[in-house]
Amino acid sequence: MSNAMYNKMWHQTQEALGALLDKEPQKMIEPQRNQVFIFQTLATFYIKYVQIFRNLENVYDQFVHPQKRILIRKVLDGVMGRILELKNEMVELELTEFHYFDDILQDLKLAPQQLDIPIPKYFLKEKLEVIKGREKILAQILADGGIDTSDMKYPVKSIPFDEAVKLIQIAERARQGRLRALFMKQIYLQEYRAKQSKMLGKKVTDTWAAALRIQKVWRRFHQCKETEKLREEEMIFLGMNPPPLFNEVSATVIQAEKVDRLRNEVQIKHEEDYREALVTIKNDLKLIEGLDIKENLQDQIRHWFIECRNLTGTFPEYPDIEEGGSAIIFSNKTIQQVIEDVIANQEEEEKNEKKKKKKKEKQPKNAKKQKKGTKEKNKEEDEKWKMSPSLFLPAMKEGCNAYKEIWMKKDESWNFSQDYDPELIKEEKRKEVESEIRIQVDELMRQELENLKLAVDRERERPMKAGKKKDKKGKKGKKKEKKAKKDKDLTADRTIESLYKELVEEGLLIPALKVNLSDYIGSAAVHEKAPLVKSLLLAGPSGVGKKMLVHAICTETGANLFNLSSSNIAGKYPGKSGLQMMLHAVFKVARQLQPSVVWIEDTEKTFYKKVPNSEKMNEPKRLKKHLPQILKLLKPDDRILIVGTTRRPFDAELQSFCKVYQKIILVPRPDYASRYVLWKQIIERNGGVLTSALNVSCLAKVTDGFTQGHIVEVVKGVLTDQRIRRQIHKPLTAVEFITAITSMNPVYKEEEESFKNWYAKTPLGKKRALAITRGSTEKAKDKGKRKEKKEKKAKKKK
Repeated sequence: MSNAMYNKMWHQTQEALGALLDKEPQKMIEPQRNQVFIFQTLATFYIKYVQIFRNLENVYDQFVHPQKRILIRKVLDGVMGRILELKNEMVELELTEFHYFDDILQDLKLAPQQLDIPIPKYFLKEKLEVIKGREKILAQILADGGIDTSDMKYPVKSIPFDEAVKLIQIAERARQGRLRALFMKQIYLQEYRAKQSKMLGKKVTDTWAAALRIQKVWRRFHQCKETEKLREEEMIFLGMNPPPLFNEVSATVIQAEKVDRLRNEVQIKHEEDYREALVTIKNDLKLIEGLDIKENLQDQIRHWFIECRNLTGTFPEYPDIEEGGSAIIFSNKTIQQVIEDVIANQEEEEKNEKKKKKKKEKQPKNAKKQKKGTKEKNKEEDEKWKMSPSLFLPAMKEGCNAYKEIWMKKDESWNFSQDYDPELIKEEKRKEVESEIRIQVDELMRQELENLKLAVDRERERPMKAGKKKDKKGKKGKKKEKKAKKDKDLTADRTIESLYKELVEEGLLIPALKVNLSDYIGSAAVHEKAPLVKSLLLAGPSGVGKKMLVHAICTETGANLFNLSSSNIAGKYPGKSGLQMMLHAVFKVARQLQPSVVWIEDTEKTFYKKVPNSEKMNEPKRLKKHLPQILKLLKPDDRILIVGTTRRPFDAELQSFCKVYQKIILVPRPDYASRYVLWKQIIERNGGVLTSALNVSCLAKVTDGFTQGHIVEVVKGVLTDQRIRRQIHKPLTAVEFITAITSMNPVYKEEEESFKNWYAKTPLGKKRALAITRGSTEKAKDKGKRKEKKEKKAKKKK
């Protein structure tokens, strides 16, 4: 796509966003009672924002104009925040993490794929060098410590020399035995043919008969091939089979990828040019316009002194540096407007004094009435639902206004290469230069004002408020000292690099596997769960991909992975002081090198109801008291996520478990559609070829109850190197995989029900159960009332 096409996409997206921002406030004001209507409005806004987000993310990634990208990024962040707000509204309304948008997607004429939220590419792009550097350091530390696992796919065990010799001898004898058996088979076949020829007694001499037999066989074979080809063509025509070369990457896609790479290079160059221009243009403005700006400011402030003196009889108080100096008075205002403000302030002060006197007399009578009125209003408001105010709408509106003012009708015919606009930089930097010069002017004009007061009014110089300021600073300093005593830095004398190295050597900071969310095949609802809360729990049977999701979060966001599982921290940093030091070091490094993910595998062990005797030595409940305290210390700015994974959540103490994990997501076993996709993709990724001989639909149906982990294990077991080579002569069949999976235990209904029952006891599960019971009782009451009315009517008729 060309720059013009991306520009067009941006303009269309901005128009759609502007229309949406105009509609939203109307819906926020209107209170509603119908829950179905409320959900439909929320879901419609959610889907529309997702479409805007997809387009903006694409535009931001491919635009090369640096100033446009700054504006798009601002709007993009606002849209992302609004999507999360709407998601939270839907969760609170429906009391479930999973939502269904089928009807709304049909109304909007959108495909289900368009509802997927893409992970912004700038997450990794903007700190790619940092991530690569961190990976190198991590690999070096592991290599130095003798725990480098990057090149070791399988663990290698050392065995004694005698045993190694025996193994080689056994393998060699087996090889020779196979060759001998093959040789003896050939001799046996020769002897068998000789016997057969003796029994017949004569050789076949009729060549025509032999040729006819060969022709029959060939024609049969040729006709079979032709019919097979016709069937394939028919299936392709009907849309039942994909056309040939369907999965191969086309030349246009390869060309598009090249263009994207070139565009990224241009983007980086334009960014560098823009940063250089910010400095050079600012310096030029200081040299050319600096003196004029200084003189204008001085004249403006002097005029203010004289006019205030004429109006009020005294010179004004000059604002302090902390308050903002003269910028507070003259912010986007002319001298006449400033004088009008002075007169207006005097009039308001006089009016306020009169109003205060009147209010004191009438206050007790009106107070009671107001309280009653407010209570009644609150009751009415509680009954109806209102959309909660958004924190991101103002940022989006600012972005839309900036787009309309600057870019909507801007002529860019001169800027074909989409480089920075110098005039916009001048406008921006002129304000910065003015604010810098204003500080110097304020110092001069303060002194000038004091001189005027001494000369004209003959007043003594008023004592400066330095003493008070010093006292305030002193008090602030004392407060800070008190805070510092509370939040002690246990490793103040150590660098982040040394702590990082220590955590890697102790096995608490581990390298994340390179897994993308696109590699996570399964239920599409999991892709929606953007874990942007302090703590997240992934619960589900073994093999559904909980651990894989944790690694995918780290891969997609470039996050560090800290492993605080009970099995991993057992025996490390012993005692209370050791545990305190470990947690301090982990979260200090996590903050400094954020984003970070703190992973606790088998997290139910931390909240055991009763610790089994076999695990008492490992002290699995070490973190139980500390985790809630850590959550309180995490601020909104800290991009740290605590992720727990569990396959036995019912073993944990529910109250303390749910207090720590704010968001709980059940990862279910795959359904038929997911299993069908899983079998196809996992077989292909492991070197398998899908043919008509392999009934994938049958495999998906038979393996009901088996998880992603089971399917991966079976496929890897069946598709050995030897079996992959033999596929040309012997295609894969479903029986091979079914026989391999029979030895495994599926997720039975009882286990799945136990997860559902446990989830029903969680805070969100309880709320949903209550809402369902309330709804059913209300319906029953309505039915009862209707019956009573019918009975009364029948009696009256009689």
